[in-house]
Amino acid sequence: MAWRDRPRAGDREAVRRLVECTGFFSAAEVEVAVELVDDALVKGDASEYRFLFADARGGELAGYACYGPAAPGGGRWDLYWIAVAPGRQRGGLGRRLLAEAERRALAGGATEMTIDTAGRAQYAPTRAFYERMGYAVLEVVPDFYSPGDDKVAYRKRLA
Repeated sequence: MAWRDRPRAGDREAVRRLVECTGFFSAAEVEVAVELVDDALVKGDASEYRFLFADARGGELAGYACYGPAAPGGGRWDLYWIAVAPGRQRGGLGRRLLAEAERRALAGGATEMTIDTAGRAQYAPTRAFYERMGYAVLEVVPDFYSPGDDKVAYRKRLA
């Protein structure tokens, strides 16, 4: 597995394919994932979005994380996206991606990381993953995404 933090032009479609194939995200959410890659491609270091890409042998995108400061100069950082190709899930890649994103955020001045996810039953394994990684529920916002789909916000103190 090769790690990199700079998006390349081919990552637009690689991220699109990866996020789509997980089966978790709507078409609109997939477009947002691609827009964040576009932002980083256009703005470079001036982008507020940080990336961590995990490339398998042959250059295939095995997983990625997108994170960044919630507000300039503040200690709270957000994890916006984390996705692992279905054939590579349950092998520790998600854990490694999140731990490395946390390490890099901490080096960038983060004191805590927050994550928002859905409350639907489909997301129960995702929520369990965050909890195994040391995140605690910060709040639950009922019907945030749609009727019956709560937003579950998590937080972890990094320092």
